[in-house]
Amino acid sequence: MRVSADHGKRRAAACVTFVLMVGLCFPGQAAPKRGLHYAPNGNFDASGIFLPAELGFNLADVRSVGQLDALPNQVKGLAWIGQCNGADTAFRDTVRPYIGNPRLFGFFLVDDPDPRRSDVRGVHPHACKAEDLKAESDWIHANFSSAKTFIVLMNLSSSRTPSFGGTYAPRNSHVDFFGVDPYPCRTELDGCDFEMIDRYVTAAESSGVPGTTIVPVFQAFGGGNWKDDSGGRYVLPSAQEEQEILAHWRRLIPGPAFDVTYSWGSQNGDIALEQARDLQAIFYYYNKREDEAPQ
Repeated sequence: MRVSADHGKRRAAACVTFVLMVGLCFPGQAAPKRGLHYAPNGNFDASGIFLPAELGFNLADVRSVGQLDALPNQVKGLAWIGQCNGADTAFRDTVRPYIGNPRLFGFFLVDDPDPRRSDVRGVHPHACKAEDLKAESDWIHANFSSAKTFIVLMNLSSSRTPSFGGTYAPRNSHVDFFGVDPYPCRTELDGCDFEMIDRYVTAAESSGVPGTTIVPVFQAFGGGNWKDDSGGRYVLPSAQEEQEILAHWRRLIPGPAFDVTYSWGSQNGDIALEQARDLQAIFYYYNKREDEAPQ
């Protein structure tokens, strides 16, 4: 389904679906004030069409200026970098083509960077110095008028006692926004531990990451070859569980700069949002709904 002039009819039809599914729609509901919603991985088909737009996602996972330029109106781009070597020649050559592009929201500098230098087995695969992130973020802020920088934090402990201490915060990285990604639905839990979300947010804030810079990361994947920190596997949330994940996050971080749904496309043999029809209905409504006061 593509966003088009008959959006109002489609939205009404979606509300009928939701009344039957979860009772979320209400007569006379005002037009939504749209925030920014991002679902990375596999965002474009072979023709270059931005697929998540049909569910109201309006922040795209872009890997080139060509993808950025091809985005629909009202959709911004978050450009993936994934280097963390400071503002070296390779970094500058990667980001310079985006300068002055009005469709650019910002740069996803790195996913799960690891501040630890090495262990007994050698260098960590995601090793990343805070000063290198700072150099990258500072270069972007100096050369772009409004582009934002973003990373997803790595939990250095367990999901029961998460810790981001000694990792990254605005003070040592100059990064604008920090993704926090508890995935509470797991095989060993026989369901979901929604309080995990609270623990992660508390841990991030206690490490020096203000709530105003936290970006919620919603679980919308399960199965495949991923293993969690307790030896179990992640489970695709049900529609009701996804609603609780969204509601829980909204109580904790009611007005984020944007949110992340992980993931649009599968990365490791898992079922992701692209294949999960019941969750697609949830996110269609969530991404387009009216902003309400947190409950």
